[in-house]
Amino acid sequence: MLTALEEGVEGGKWFRLFDKVFSERNLLASFQKVARKKGAAGVDHVTAQEFERRLPGAIQELSAMLKEGTYVPQAIRRVHIPKPGTSETRPLGIPTVRDRVVQAAVVNVIEPIFERNFAEHSYGFRPGRGCKDALRRVDALLSQGYVHVVDADLKGYFDSIPHDRLMKRLEEKIADGPTLRLIDGFLKADILDDAARWTPEAGAPQGAVLSPLLSNVYLDPLDHLMVEQGIEMVRYADDFVILCKTAEDAARALKIVRQWVADNGLTLHPMKTRIVDARTDRFDFLGYTFSGEKHWPRQKSLKNLRDAIRARTRRTTGDSLQYVIGRVNPILQGWYAFFQHSTYRNVFTDVDGYVRRRLRSILRKRTKGKGTGRGIDHQRWPNRFFAEQGLFSLTAAHAAAVQSSRR
Repeated sequence: MLTALEEGVEGGKWFRLFDKVFSERNLLASFQKVARKKGAAGVDHVTAQEFERRLPGAIQELSAMLKEGTYVPQAIRRVHIPKPGTSETRPLGIPTVRDRVVQAAVVNVIEPIFERNFAEHSYGFRPGRGCKDALRRVDALLSQGYVHVVDADLKGYFDSIPHDRLMKRLEEKIADGPTLRLIDGFLKADILDDAARWTPEAGAPQGAVLSPLLSNVYLDPLDHLMVEQGIEMVRYADDFVILCKTAEDAARALKIVRQWVADNGLTLHPMKTRIVDARTDRFDFLGYTFSGEKHWPRQKSLKNLRDAIRARTRRTTGDSLQYVIGRVNPILQGWYAFFQHSTYRNVFTDVDGYVRRRLRSILRKRTKGKGTGRGIDHQRWPNRFFAEQGLFSLTAAHAAAVQSSRR
Protein backbone atom coordinates (compact mmCIF):
# COMPACT_ATOMS: atom_id res chain seq x y z
CA MET A 1 0.00 0.00 0.00
CA LEU A 2 2.91 2.35 0.77
CA THR A 3 4.37 1.69 -2.67
CA ALA A 4 1.00 2.31 -4.27
CA LEU A 5 0.67 5.59 -2.39
CA GLU A 6 3.97 6.72 -3.89
CA GLU A 7 3.31 5.51 -7.43
CA GLY A 8 -0.48 5.78 -7.56
CA VAL A 9 -3.01 3.07 -8.40
CA GLU A 10 -4.56 2.18 -11.72
CA GLY A 11 -7.67 4.24 -12.34
CA GLY A 12 -6.93 6.31 -9.23
CA LYS A 13 -9.32 4.20 -7.12
CA TRP A 14 -8.58 2.02 -4.15
CA PHE A 15 -10.10 -1.45 -3.65
CA ARG A 16 -9.85 -3.96 -0.78
CA LEU A 17 -9.34 -1.55 2.11
CA PHE A 18 -11.74 -3.03 4.62
CA ASP A 19 -9.41 -5.84 5.72
CA LYS A 20 -6.93 -3.13 6.78
CA VAL A 21 -9.68 -1.40 8.78
CA PHE A 22 -10.65 -4.44 10.86
CA SER A 23 -7.06 -5.58 11.37
CA GLU A 24 -6.57 -6.15 15.10
CA ARG A 25 -3.22 -4.41 14.90
CA ASN A 26 -4.84 -1.33 13.38
CA LEU A 27 -7.69 -1.35 15.91
CA LEU A 28 -5.27 -1.63 18.83
CA ALA A 29 -3.15 1.26 17.54
CA SER A 30 -6.37 3.24 17.04
CA PHE A 31 -7.44 2.61 20.63
CA GLN A 32 -4.11 3.91 21.87
CA LYS A 33 -4.70 7.14 19.94
CA VAL A 34 -8.21 7.45 21.35
CA ALA A 35 -7.01 6.77 24.91
CA ARG A 36 -4.38 9.52 24.68
CA LYS A 37 -7.12 12.06 23.92
CA LYS A 38 -8.79 11.31 27.30
CA GLY A 39 -12.23 12.10 25.88
CA ALA A 40 -15.56 11.65 27.62
CA ALA A 41 -17.73 8.54 27.46
CA GLY A 42 -20.50 8.24 24.88
CA VAL A 43 -24.10 7.06 25.23
CA ASP A 44 -23.01 3.68 26.63
CA HIS A 45 -21.13 5.42 29.51
CA VAL A 46 -18.02 3.29 28.81
CA THR A 47 -14.79 5.23 29.39
CA ALA A 48 -11.47 4.61 27.67
CA GLN A 49 -10.15 3.20 30.95
CA GLU A 50 -13.01 0.70 31.16
CA PHE A 51 -12.52 -0.29 27.52
CA GLU A 52 -8.81 -0.80 28.16
CA ARG A 53 -9.53 -3.17 31.04
CA ARG A 54 -11.23 -5.49 28.55
CA LEU A 55 -8.25 -5.65 26.20
CA PRO A 56 -7.36 -7.64 24.15
CA GLY A 57 -10.80 -9.25 24.08
CA ALA A 58 -12.56 -5.98 23.23
CA ILE A 59 -10.36 -5.50 20.15
CA GLN A 60 -10.85 -9.08 19.02
CA GLU A 61 -14.62 -8.72 19.41
CA LEU A 62 -14.65 -5.44 17.49
CA SER A 63 -12.58 -6.94 14.68
CA ALA A 64 -14.91 -9.95 14.42
CA MET A 65 -18.03 -7.74 14.29
CA LEU A 66 -16.56 -5.66 11.48
CA LYS A 67 -15.41 -8.71 9.55
CA GLU A 68 -18.78 -10.46 9.90
CA GLY A 69 -20.80 -7.36 9.05
CA THR A 70 -22.63 -7.19 12.39
CA TYR A 71 -21.04 -3.94 13.58
CA VAL A 72 -23.46 -0.99 13.80
CA PRO A 73 -22.39 2.48 15.04
CA GLN A 74 -24.04 3.59 18.25
CA ALA A 75 -25.81 6.91 18.74
CA ILE A 76 -23.73 10.05 19.25
CA ARG A 77 -24.13 11.98 22.48
CA ARG A 78 -24.50 15.68 21.75
CA VAL A 79 -23.38 18.36 24.19
CA HIS A 80 -23.36 22.11 23.77
CA ILE A 81 -20.26 24.08 24.69
CA PRO A 82 -20.12 27.90 24.95
CA LYS A 83 -18.79 29.90 22.02
CA PRO A 84 -16.20 32.29 23.50
CA GLY A 85 -17.30 35.90 23.53
CA THR A 86 -20.91 35.15 22.56
CA SER A 87 -24.12 33.87 24.12
CA GLU A 88 -24.23 31.11 21.50
CA THR A 89 -23.18 27.48 21.94
CA ARG A 90 -21.40 25.06 19.64
CA PRO A 91 -22.77 21.51 19.28
CA LEU A 92 -20.21 18.81 19.97
CA GLY A 93 -20.78 15.15 19.13
CA ILE A 94 -19.29 12.46 21.38
CA PRO A 95 -19.30 8.95 19.87
CA THR A 96 -18.75 5.96 22.14
CA VAL A 97 -15.16 4.85 22.75
CA ARG A 98 -15.86 1.74 20.65
CA ASP A 99 -16.97 3.85 17.71
CA ARG A 100 -14.07 6.29 18.13
CA VAL A 101 -11.67 3.35 17.86
CA VAL A 102 -13.25 2.18 14.60
CA GLN A 103 -13.31 5.71 13.20
CA ALA A 104 -9.62 6.10 14.02
CA ALA A 105 -8.95 2.79 12.25
CA VAL A 106 -10.74 4.11 9.16
CA VAL A 107 -8.70 7.32 9.29
CA ASN A 108 -5.46 5.30 9.52
CA VAL A 109 -6.38 3.54 6.27
CA ILE A 110 -7.91 6.27 4.11
CA GLU A 111 -6.10 9.41 5.27
CA PRO A 112 -2.89 8.64 3.30
CA ILE A 113 -4.98 8.16 0.15
CA PHE A 114 -6.41 11.67 0.29
CA GLU A 115 -3.47 13.36 1.98
CA ARG A 116 -1.17 12.96 -1.01
CA ASN A 117 -3.42 15.22 -3.13
CA PHE A 118 -4.55 17.81 -0.59
CA ALA A 119 -3.65 21.40 -1.46
CA GLU A 120 -0.56 23.02 0.03
CA HIS A 121 -2.56 25.84 1.65
CA SER A 122 -4.72 23.47 3.72
CA TYR A 123 -3.31 23.22 7.26
CA GLY A 124 -6.05 21.92 9.54
CA PHE A 125 -5.92 18.37 10.97
CA ARG A 126 -3.18 17.22 8.66
CA PRO A 127 -0.03 15.25 9.58
CA GLY A 128 2.96 17.51 10.23
CA ARG A 129 0.90 20.71 9.91
CA GLY A 130 -0.83 22.99 12.36
CA CYS A 131 -2.11 26.42 13.33
CA LYS A 132 1.34 27.98 13.52
CA ASP A 133 2.11 26.99 9.93
CA ALA A 134 -1.12 28.64 8.76
CA LEU A 135 -0.39 31.78 10.77
CA ARG A 136 3.15 32.01 9.40
CA ARG A 137 1.75 31.78 5.86
CA VAL A 138 -0.75 34.59 6.52
CA ASP A 139 2.02 36.74 7.99
CA ALA A 140 4.27 36.08 4.99
CA LEU A 141 1.56 36.97 2.46
CA LEU A 142 0.71 40.20 4.28
CA SER A 143 4.38 41.21 4.24
CA GLN A 144 4.44 40.55 0.47
CA GLY A 145 1.62 43.04 -0.13
CA TYR A 146 -1.39 40.71 -0.11
CA VAL A 147 -3.29 43.13 2.11
CA HIS A 148 -6.82 42.88 0.68
CA VAL A 149 -8.28 40.04 2.71
CA VAL A 150 -11.47 38.04 2.24
CA ASP A 151 -12.38 37.12 5.81
CA ALA A 152 -14.79 34.22 5.20
CA ASP A 153 -16.98 32.23 7.57
CA LEU A 154 -18.88 29.06 6.67
CA LYS A 155 -22.09 29.02 8.67
CA GLY A 156 -22.51 25.78 10.65
CA TYR A 157 -20.14 23.94 8.31
CA PHE A 158 -19.73 20.67 10.20
CA ASP A 159 -23.50 20.31 10.63
CA SER A 160 -24.35 21.14 7.01
CA ILE A 161 -22.04 18.99 4.84
CA PRO A 162 -24.40 17.15 2.42
CA HIS A 163 -24.00 13.40 2.96
CA ASP A 164 -24.66 12.39 -0.64
CA ARG A 165 -22.11 14.81 -2.07
CA LEU A 166 -19.53 13.91 0.54
CA MET A 167 -19.91 10.21 -0.26
CA LYS A 168 -19.41 10.99 -3.96
CA ARG A 169 -16.15 12.75 -3.09
CA LEU A 170 -15.01 9.67 -1.22
CA GLU A 171 -16.06 7.42 -4.10
CA GLU A 172 -13.74 9.33 -6.42
CA LYS A 173 -10.82 7.54 -4.76
CA ILE A 174 -12.37 4.64 -2.83
CA ALA A 175 -14.16 1.74 -4.54
CA ASP A 176 -14.34 -0.52 -1.49
CA GLY A 177 -18.03 -1.07 -0.63
CA PRO A 178 -17.68 -2.17 3.02
CA THR A 179 -15.46 0.80 3.88
CA LEU A 180 -17.83 3.27 2.20
CA ARG A 181 -20.86 1.73 3.93
CA LEU A 182 -19.10 1.98 7.28
CA ILE A 183 -18.37 5.70 6.76
CA ASP A 184 -21.95 6.28 5.61
CA GLY A 185 -23.13 4.51 8.77
CA PHE A 186 -21.12 6.89 10.93
CA LEU A 187 -22.57 9.91 9.11
CA LYS A 188 -26.12 8.66 9.67
CA ALA A 189 -25.67 7.55 13.28
CA ASP A 190 -28.47 8.84 15.50
CA ILE A 191 -27.88 11.98 17.56
CA LEU A 192 -28.95 11.87 21.22
CA ASP A 193 -29.44 15.39 22.64
CA ASP A 194 -30.92 15.25 26.15
CA ALA A 195 -34.21 13.38 25.63
CA ALA A 196 -34.39 14.03 21.88
CA ARG A 197 -33.09 11.49 19.35
CA TRP A 198 -32.96 11.90 15.58
CA THR A 199 -31.09 10.74 12.47
CA PRO A 200 -29.09 13.54 10.81
CA GLU A 201 -29.63 14.24 7.13
CA ALA A 202 -26.41 16.25 6.79
CA GLY A 203 -23.20 16.99 8.64
CA ALA A 204 -20.18 15.31 10.18
CA PRO A 205 -20.38 16.05 13.91
CA GLN A 206 -17.55 17.98 15.52
CA GLY A 207 -15.94 15.71 18.09
CA ALA A 208 -16.03 12.59 15.95
CA VAL A 209 -12.59 11.22 15.02
CA LEU A 210 -13.49 10.91 11.35
CA SER A 211 -15.02 14.39 10.92
CA PRO A 212 -11.81 16.46 10.47
CA LEU A 213 -10.65 14.29 7.58
CA LEU A 214 -14.10 14.28 5.97
CA SER A 215 -14.30 18.06 6.30
CA ASN A 216 -11.00 18.39 4.43
CA VAL A 217 -12.16 15.97 1.74
CA TYR A 218 -15.30 18.00 1.12
CA LEU A 219 -13.49 21.35 0.87
CA ASP A 220 -10.60 19.98 -1.19
CA PRO A 221 -12.19 20.95 -4.57
CA LEU A 222 -12.49 24.54 -3.32
CA ASP A 223 -8.81 24.47 -2.39
CA HIS A 224 -7.81 23.35 -5.88
CA LEU A 225 -10.18 25.82 -7.52
CA MET A 226 -8.36 28.63 -5.69
CA VAL A 227 -5.01 27.30 -6.91
CA GLU A 228 -6.29 27.10 -10.51
CA GLN A 229 -7.52 30.69 -10.27
CA GLY A 230 -4.16 31.88 -8.91
CA ILE A 231 -5.76 32.97 -5.63
CA GLU A 232 -3.85 32.81 -2.34
CA MET A 233 -5.94 31.10 0.35
CA VAL A 234 -4.97 29.86 3.80
CA ARG A 235 -7.38 27.32 5.27
CA TYR A 236 -7.53 25.58 8.62
CA ALA A 237 -10.53 23.19 8.53
CA ASP A 238 -13.59 25.42 7.95
CA ASP A 239 -11.75 28.61 8.90
CA PHE A 240 -10.07 30.34 5.96
CA VAL A 241 -8.89 33.68 4.64
CA ILE A 242 -8.08 34.73 1.08
CA LEU A 243 -5.32 37.29 0.58
CA CYS A 244 -5.05 39.45 -2.56
CA LYS A 245 -2.96 42.39 -3.76
CA THR A 246 -5.88 44.48 -4.99
CA ALA A 247 -9.45 45.15 -3.89
CA GLU A 248 -10.65 44.02 -7.32
CA ASP A 249 -8.92 40.65 -6.94
CA ALA A 250 -10.48 40.24 -3.49
CA ALA A 251 -13.95 40.98 -4.85
CA ARG A 252 -13.41 38.45 -7.65
CA ALA A 253 -12.20 35.82 -5.17
CA LEU A 254 -15.21 36.33 -2.93
CA LYS A 255 -17.54 35.99 -5.92
CA ILE A 256 -15.91 32.67 -6.86
CA VAL A 257 -16.15 31.38 -3.30
CA ARG A 258 -19.81 32.43 -2.98
CA GLN A 259 -20.68 30.52 -6.15
CA TRP A 260 -18.78 27.39 -5.11
CA VAL A 261 -20.29 27.42 -1.63
CA ALA A 262 -23.82 27.79 -3.01
CA ASP A 263 -23.27 25.04 -5.59
CA ASN A 264 -22.06 22.66 -2.88
CA GLY A 265 -24.88 23.03 -0.39
CA LEU A 266 -23.06 25.28 2.08
CA THR A 267 -23.65 28.83 3.33
CA LEU A 268 -21.37 31.81 3.91
CA HIS A 269 -22.26 33.68 7.08
CA PRO A 270 -23.72 36.99 5.82
CA MET A 271 -22.53 39.04 8.80
CA LYS A 272 -19.10 37.48 9.30
CA THR A 273 -17.91 37.33 5.70
CA ARG A 274 -16.30 40.57 4.48
CA ILE A 275 -13.40 42.12 2.59
CA VAL A 276 -10.81 43.91 4.71
CA ASP A 277 -7.94 46.23 3.80
CA ALA A 278 -5.41 45.01 6.37
CA ARG A 279 -3.46 48.27 6.13
CA THR A 280 -6.27 50.25 7.74
CA ASP A 281 -8.54 47.61 9.25
CA ARG A 282 -8.10 44.34 11.10
CA PHE A 283 -9.23 40.74 10.81
CA ASP A 284 -9.10 37.69 13.08
CA PHE A 285 -7.71 34.28 12.19
CA LEU A 286 -6.93 31.29 14.44
CA GLY A 287 -6.89 33.24 17.69
CA TYR A 288 -4.84 36.20 16.40
CA THR A 289 -5.86 39.67 15.28
CA PHE A 290 -3.96 40.95 12.21
CA SER A 291 -3.55 44.58 11.15
CA GLY A 292 -0.81 45.98 8.95
CA GLU A 293 2.37 44.12 9.85
CA LYS A 294 1.21 43.59 13.43
CA HIS A 295 -0.52 40.63 15.01
CA TRP A 296 -1.57 39.96 18.58
CA PRO A 297 -3.98 37.73 20.56
CA ARG A 298 -7.57 38.55 19.73
CA GLN A 299 -9.84 39.74 22.54
CA LYS A 300 -11.65 36.38 22.69
CA SER A 301 -8.31 34.63 23.20
CA LEU A 302 -7.46 36.92 26.11
CA LYS A 303 -10.94 36.51 27.60
CA ASN A 304 -10.66 32.71 27.39
CA LEU A 305 -7.32 32.85 29.17
CA ARG A 306 -8.64 35.11 31.93
CA ASP A 307 -11.69 32.89 32.39
CA ALA A 308 -9.46 29.82 32.75
CA ILE A 309 -7.18 31.59 35.24
CA ARG A 310 -10.12 32.95 37.23
CA ALA A 311 -11.62 29.47 37.59
CA ARG A 312 -8.38 28.21 39.16
CA THR A 313 -7.66 31.19 41.43
CA ARG A 314 -10.83 31.68 43.43
CA ARG A 315 -10.27 33.73 46.59
CA THR A 316 -12.08 31.11 48.68
CA THR A 317 -9.88 28.21 47.61
CA GLY A 318 -8.45 26.18 50.43
CA ASP A 319 -5.58 24.83 48.34
CA SER A 320 -1.99 25.80 49.00
CA LEU A 321 -0.41 28.55 46.91
CA GLN A 322 1.98 26.01 45.39
CA TYR A 323 -0.96 23.83 44.34
CA VAL A 324 -2.79 26.77 42.76
CA ILE A 325 0.35 27.80 40.88
CA GLY A 326 0.76 24.20 39.74
CA ARG A 327 -2.70 24.34 38.19
CA VAL A 328 -2.17 27.76 36.60
CA ASN A 329 1.27 27.16 35.08
CA PRO A 330 0.23 24.65 32.36
CA ILE A 331 -2.43 27.10 31.13
CA LEU A 332 0.08 29.96 30.98
CA GLN A 333 2.73 27.81 29.31
CA GLY A 334 0.33 26.51 26.66
CA TRP A 335 -1.03 29.98 25.95
CA TYR A 336 2.46 31.46 25.69
CA ALA A 337 3.60 28.68 23.35
CA PHE A 338 0.88 29.70 20.88
CA PHE A 339 0.97 33.49 21.31
CA GLN A 340 4.68 34.07 21.92
CA HIS A 341 5.05 35.68 18.49
CA SER A 342 2.68 38.54 19.25
CA THR A 343 4.15 41.81 17.99
CA TYR A 344 2.67 43.65 20.99
CA ARG A 345 4.82 42.66 23.96
CA ASN A 346 2.75 44.41 26.61
CA VAL A 347 0.21 41.60 26.32
CA PHE A 348 2.64 39.41 28.28
CA THR A 349 3.11 41.91 31.11
CA ASP A 350 -0.67 42.45 31.26
CA VAL A 351 -1.34 38.73 31.64
CA ASP A 352 1.42 38.34 34.24
CA GLY A 353 0.00 41.25 36.20
CA TYR A 354 -3.51 39.77 36.08
CA VAL A 355 -2.31 36.39 37.38
CA ARG A 356 -0.32 37.91 40.24
CA ARG A 357 -3.29 40.10 41.12
CA ARG A 358 -5.46 36.99 41.43
CA LEU A 359 -2.87 35.26 43.61
CA ARG A 360 -2.43 38.30 45.84
CA SER A 361 -6.19 38.35 46.30
CA ILE A 362 -6.05 34.78 47.62
CA LEU A 363 -3.26 35.65 50.05
CA ARG A 364 -5.05 38.83 51.12
CA LYS A 365 -8.18 36.81 51.91
CA ARG A 366 -6.15 34.45 54.11
CA THR A 367 -4.84 37.39 56.13
CA LYS A 368 -8.41 38.61 56.74
CA GLY A 369 -8.15 41.32 54.09
CA LYS A 370 -11.08 42.28 51.88
CA GLY A 371 -11.26 43.03 48.19
CA THR A 372 -8.51 42.64 45.62
CA GLY A 373 -4.81 43.25 46.11
CA ARG A 374 -3.76 46.82 46.96
CA GLY A 375 -0.55 48.84 46.94
CA ILE A 376 0.86 47.46 50.17
CA ASP A 377 0.27 43.92 48.96
CA HIS A 378 2.87 44.46 46.25
CA GLN A 379 5.40 45.03 49.04
CA ARG A 380 4.22 42.05 51.10
CA TRP A 381 4.20 39.73 48.05
CA PRO A 382 6.40 41.31 45.36
CA ASN A 383 6.79 39.85 41.88
CA ARG A 384 9.96 38.14 43.02
CA PHE A 385 7.99 36.23 45.66
CA PHE A 386 5.80 34.56 43.02
CA ALA A 387 8.81 33.79 40.85
CA GLU A 388 10.40 32.03 43.83
CA GLN A 389 7.18 30.03 44.25
CA GLY A 390 7.60 28.77 40.69
CA LEU A 391 4.97 30.87 38.89
CA PHE A 392 5.52 30.85 35.12
CA SER A 393 6.07 34.37 33.75
CA LEU A 394 5.23 35.12 30.12
CA THR A 395 7.37 38.26 30.26
CA ALA A 396 10.41 36.36 31.52
CA ALA A 397 9.89 33.57 28.99
CA HIS A 398 9.70 36.07 26.13
CA ALA A 399 12.78 37.97 27.34
CA ALA A 400 14.72 34.69 27.50
CA ALA A 401 13.58 33.75 23.98
CA VAL A 402 14.64 37.14 22.60
CA GLN A 403 18.03 36.94 24.29
CA SER A 404 18.56 33.42 22.98
CA SER A 405 17.70 34.48 19.40
CA ARG A 406 20.28 37.28 19.51
CA ARG A 407 23.14 34.96 20.42
